[in-house]
Amino acid sequence: MVALYHDSTLRDCCQNGQVHDTQNVMLVLAGHYSERKAVIMKNIDDGTSGRIYNHVLVAGIDCYSCKVTSAIGKKKTAKKSKIKSSAKVYHSNQLRPTNYSVDNPLDKAVVNEDIFREPVVKRKAKREAKFKSEERYKTGKNRWFSQKLQF
Repeated sequence: MVALYHDSTLRDCCQNGQVHDTQNVMLVLAGHYSERKAVIMKNIDDGTSGRIYNHVLVAGIDCYSCKVTSAIGKKKTAKKSKIKSSAKVYHSNQLRPTNYSVDNPLDKAVVNEDIFREPVVKRKAKREAKFKSEERYKTGKNRWFSQKLQF
């Protein structure tokens, strides 16, 4: 993972004001959620009064699901299929774009900048992101998004 921080080609792809599209899958390079996948919900290029730099609102996965086999019972399968979600704002340099995109069914009225003003709204947004990603995992859509990266 150290190579991702020091490789100039990876670092330069997110710099210089490159615009990222919504619903693109990104890798988080820095912070507590590093090495995790996230989906862009909103891209703010010009900055705001609180954050004067270009930043991105992402909804990602905090804890991935565990491996499930056919020998495991229904209760254990349901427990291992749980996904913990996160919603966070990152500087554009802290994200690495990938070639993947997700048909994101998340409601943009729920996951927006207001989630950082009130904890109740943030809990509701994280709950919806968790529900949608678990539903996508159980139906088999974009299963690679719900699996942990192997380095």
